[in-house]
Amino acid sequence: MDPHLLRTYVTVARLASFSEAARELGYTQSAVSQHIAALEQDLGAALLTRRPVAPTPAGARLLEHAAPLLLRLDAARAEVVRMAAAGPEQTLTLAATPTALTRRAVRALPATGVTLTVLPRDEIPAVVATGAADLGLVDGLAAPSDPLRLPDVAPLTARGVAEEPVSVLLPENHPLSRRAGLRLGDLVDARWLDAPGTGLPLPQLRAANGTSGFRPALRYDGTDLRTLAALAAAGHGLVLLPRSAAEEAPGTVAVPLTAPRVVHRTELLYAGALRGPAAVLAAQLDVTRS
Repeated sequence: MDPHLLRTYVTVARLASFSEAARELGYTQSAVSQHIAALEQDLGAALLTRRPVAPTPAGARLLEHAAPLLLRLDAARAEVVRMAAAGPEQTLTLAATPTALTRRAVRALPATGVTLTVLPRDEIPAVVATGAADLGLVDGLAAPSDPLRLPDVAPLTARGVAEEPVSVLLPENHPLSRRAGLRLGDLVDARWLDAPGTGLPLPQLRAANGTSGFRPALRYDGTDLRTLAALAAAGHGLVLLPRSAAEEAPGTVAVPLTAPRVVHRTELLYAGALRGPAAVLAAQLDVTRS
């Protein structure tokens, strides 16, 4: 498949409009229609209904393949461009999740030339793979010394940065706030905050406990830890956080998780060889290959 045609198709499907896709891509509407027709002819299947503009069953299946295919192409281009670039790198672009930005990580940043972007954890591998960030700091729940399960978006190197215990964040007046420790299995039916960009994701809790449950009472799609802590303090739901982040949240109590035996793990992601400020930061973090 021609990747130009595939990009056009993905854009039309996302915007549900030929004219809006033409405007975003800088094509004429006629050119967009020709792209879709050429792709449909190549595949021998109708991909879109026209009124309304929506994927057919075959088109929906193609969309599932399209995102990783196009991401791999972008990642390949970015890596070749990096390899061909002359001269040493003088700047550093870092993408990180909120709970991966520990005091130690922040202190290790170079004094100048850094661009820091805080993103939800699911977005970090893609921005590193496509060259939008030189390095990524991503975190999650894992068994001690086990690597994180990251999406296979491109050939990336992941190195362990740190591991620390995790705690359940409770309002100060919560009935469990005086406990010395909590078992995850005892909290299956509790009210939880669904905060995939900040708190440890609920699917990871279900996987760690080997069960369903952990129903969300409220979803928070932001990346601000203070907002998340305020929601927990107001009783909107429990959330699991690394101990260092949980203990600093006002109006809450951080109770250690005692079972199962899991840790909050942070990993450094990069593509290709480290050089310049990226290599310096990696050395400062004293990473070990995961």
